[in-house]
Amino acid sequence: MKYLILSCSLHPRSLSRVLGRHLEGYLDPAETAFVDLMEVDLPICDGGAAYSHPETKRIVEQITAAQGIIIASPIYNYDLSAAAKNVLELSGRAWADKVVGLLLAAGGRGSYMAGMSFLNSMMLDFHTFILPRFVFAPGLVFGEEPMIDDELDRRIKELAEELVRVTEALARPKKTEELP
Repeated sequence: MKYLILSCSLHPRSLSRVLGRHLEGYLDPAETAFVDLMEVDLPICDGGAAYSHPETKRIVEQITAAQGIIIASPIYNYDLSAAAKNVLELSGRAWADKVVGLLLAAGGRGSYMAGMSFLNSMMLDFHTFILPRFVFAPGLVFGEEPMIDDELDRRIKELAEELVRVTEALARPKKTEELP
């Protein structure tokens, strides 16, 4: 698996899950896995026994196997979901040197920068490469039924293309030059 889409909402009618599934359509199915945390019985990180839980081990393996990861999350109280934070706490170093992007659903436009503290910690702690483009979709875009309009579709497609481009660029062997 080259790409992982991690759906971090526990709500049955999750808008961020809709976004993640839409992005999945722009990636090669043979190289992509979609993990929905609503379907994973992850324990709450307790700093101890939770790390040896079978579901924790499985999600760590999936994150480790991926080169590029998109986190699809709702925004609650100006931050990613507790489920997103929990999976990060449980999996820690599995995120090392990964390409990571965000696909965010929010109730309003005021939390546009909400994902930055989450991304900053990943960049500093695990040296993840953060995609400079992310998708932020306020609830107004969805209306009564989750619908992705042309503009949102374009931005999701660009995020998928950027994930592929950057992941492939960083996967190339590093050139070493001899110093004089």
